[in-house]
Amino acid sequence: MASKSSSSLKTLSDLKTIQRTLAEQREREAAEAAARAAAEKKRLAESDLFSRAIGATQPLRRKAAVALSPEPPAPIPVQHQLDEQRVMRESISDDFDVTTLLDVDDAMSFRRPGIGTDVTRKLRAGEWSIQREVDLHGLRSDEARDALGAFVRAAHKAGVRCVRVVHGKGLGSPGKQPVLKTKTQRWLIQKNEVLAFVQAKPAEGGAGALVVLLAPVGK
Repeated sequence: MASKSSSSLKTLSDLKTIQRTLAEQREREAAEAAARAAAEKKRLAESDLFSRAIGATQPLRRKAAVALSPEPPAPIPVQHQLDEQRVMRESISDDFDVTTLLDVDDAMSFRRPGIGTDVTRKLRAGEWSIQREVDLHGLRSDEARDALGAFVRAAHKAGVRCVRVVHGKGLGSPGKQPVLKTKTQRWLIQKNEVLAFVQAKPAEGGAGALVVLLAPVGK
């Protein structure tokens, strides 16, 4: 009888322990729920305070995006090029009389007034190193004139002092007359950049070429 009573007391004690544990768990859950509710209430209150402070708001309007095309290449100065060509043609005449300016020697040479004979002598002797060359033979007269003018201007601008101009011997011209040779001499004399020229040595083109001395840059 005593054993049965002891067993009943133990069962009752365990039940109370379980009930107490459950009660404590419910209290903790209730406390956590109350804390969460308080935090949410505070968050809502702060959010409402911010909304009242700044007033009504509207979403920002997005500006329409415009697709930009790639930057176009720089325009080619065609008119400027045409003007330069026109000036060059006007500055080099086919009617210019050069007979009084050429030194009629064994190879026909030219030196601008104020340039001594030693200059043409040194040119003929090859004491000036040829730095650039242009080949005109085979071109039409207007093509050769433009090519020569552009060549002389570019060489002078680059600081080149001595060049060779190949005009050919005229063996393929009607009557085998060296028309381009005569015109080349006339054109060169009209170029202010040219100080002097002589017929090239045989190894450098002979009667089919001229060795030309250009003025220093700035002169």
